[in-house]
Amino acid sequence: MTPKPFYLAGEWRTSSDVMPVRNKFDGSEVAVVCRASRADVEQAIGIATQTVPQTRFMPAYKRAEVLSHIAGAIKSRHEELSRQLALEAGKPIRTARQEIDRAVLTFTVAGEEAKRVGGELLPMDVAPPGENRVGLIRRFAIGPISAITPFNFPMNLVAHKVAPALAAGCPVVLRPASATPLSALSLAEIIHESGYPKGGFSVVPCSTDAAEPLITDERIKLLTFTGSPAVGWPFKNKAGRKRITLELGGNAGVIVHHDADLDFAVSRIVTFAFGYAGQSCISVQRVFVHSSIFQPFMQKLLPKVQVLQVGDPLDEKTDVGPMIDEGSAAKVEAWVHEAVAGGAKVLAGGTRQGSLMQPTVLTDVQSQMKVCAQEVFAPLVTVVPYEDFCDAVREVDNSEYGLQCGIFTRDIKNIWYAYEHIEVGGVIVNDVSTYRIDHMPYGGVKLSGFGREGVKYAIEEMTEPKLLVMNMA
Repeated sequence: MTPKPFYLAGEWRTSSDVMPVRNKFDGSEVAVVCRASRADVEQAIGIATQTVPQTRFMPAYKRAEVLSHIAGAIKSRHEELSRQLALEAGKPIRTARQEIDRAVLTFTVAGEEAKRVGGELLPMDVAPPGENRVGLIRRFAIGPISAITPFNFPMNLVAHKVAPALAAGCPVVLRPASATPLSALSLAEIIHESGYPKGGFSVVPCSTDAAEPLITDERIKLLTFTGSPAVGWPFKNKAGRKRITLELGGNAGVIVHHDADLDFAVSRIVTFAFGYAGQSCISVQRVFVHSSIFQPFMQKLLPKVQVLQVGDPLDEKTDVGPMIDEGSAAKVEAWVHEAVAGGAKVLAGGTRQGSLMQPTVLTDVQSQMKVCAQEVFAPLVTVVPYEDFCDAVREVDNSEYGLQCGIFTRDIKNIWYAYEHIEVGGVIVNDVSTYRIDHMPYGGVKLSGFGREGVKYAIEEMTEPKLLVMNMA
């Protein structure tokens, strides 16, 4: 195949350093992509820095027009981009289409928020020295941003970093995941034609060593990273004086109380524990069910799990596609065997074929087992009965992670108790932990990171309030 070039500040560049992008289902080569060197990355940062005056002072209506153009262009290439996403990420085609829909929404919302990057009027006369003075606060773009994105949402998680940056007026240098760079390069094609200053956006697939300046270079004012805690937390020490936002995963818990709509709860748990092979930071992993409904819950859950179709992501009937690679699937299979050796029972799945992991349901687990305590990032869910709602809340909170959780109950006292006592970034009531609309504030606490995405909230991270005080006497 002819290697696809990378995108550096308005120019498409080739290199002799190339990497294959493989179909995650059958291992066939989908594309070959040129990788940027460390010098290329540093050049992209330099050009982004020079472009700041153009992006920072670009009128709001023009930024909104750019973002509207991008949203429209993604929508016009919907099926092409969906198929590309299914091939490079192994995401079932129906789910891939949903991700492209979400990317359209993310850029659309960013276009609207670009018009609302404002400030406030501050009363100064709260004390005699403030008489006849007026305070004005306005938000300004902080400057160049580096973005490092994961494989699991190659279009929409890129959008969640790029769209608010463009809305705020910040240049972006993006390093997409090596396993899934194609969606980001397609986005570069779209942004190239959008009217945004050419130096304001670069996509640089590259090695870990070549990406180092995105973390350490002091010209970068914000590093935004989504990925694993093992990779992300060390960035905090390397980043120096720049801002940093980290979204680092979770092992989301869901409580199903005795007053829940059982059919709805089961349907949502099945969809979002096993969708995209569980490879989502807020995928349902740990389910706690009131003992009085535990058997009915399992009787409804297991048949729905057992009929899930596992296979080729391009097949319209496929519910669960491959994991990102065989090593990831093998790791989860080993964790299942380890749990079984410790007394856990496998009620569904537990086996794999290559990178295809069968949808797996475990019971009789212990909280210290890896399938409970760590992020499995796989089509696996544990189900545990409980007697008291407060105990279930403590079990959900018994985690190093704190991204989102789900609570199925109609009892407002229980809802409020969970909201106050579970340390997470979001509590989702009468739905699963995986629920996300793209304008929501999204992020976590504890090992799950800090800072917030969601367009409006990401813009706040990417802008700096500046005070103007005027003596009107």
